[in-house]
Amino acid sequence: MTNFQQTRGMAQRLLTYEAVTGDTAVPSESASLRVYEKLRRPLCALTGVAGFRSLATRALTLAKAEAPSLSTVQITIDGKLQGLRELESQIKKDGAEQEDTILIAQLLGLLFTFIGEALTLRLLRDVWPEAAFDDPYSANGRKI
Repeated sequence: MTNFQQTRGMAQRLLTYEAVTGDTAVPSESASLRVYEKLRRPLCALTGVAGFRSLATRALTLAKAEAPSLSTVQITIDGKLQGLRELESQIKKDGAEQEDTILIAQLLGLLFTFIGEALTLRLLRDVWPEAAFDDPYSANGRKI
């Protein structure tokens, strides 16, 4: 079973991986927005937009309890994040960059709970095929 520290570590690795290898053609889009969007697309296909929005709203609510600065962030009707870009600008000025990790970790934690570890890791491998994930189903055990 995956705990929050493991999901937080996985979220941080995804954010780092995306920051290094992600599409930087749109310089204003941060790694956290790219990770969120890359998760949103297949999850909307799996659960529908309303299902994903419900999942993302719950993840944001849980993340706000740990990072109150996320109170300005909202989930739009189509499941996109609104207000994160502005918050990231403020976070960079303040020097604390945990909010995006907390939000992605909460989303991953809910996925592990609702669809299970195997399906969540499979989804992550589909979204990030070049990344390797440390899990019991992996033969190589590499980490991203």
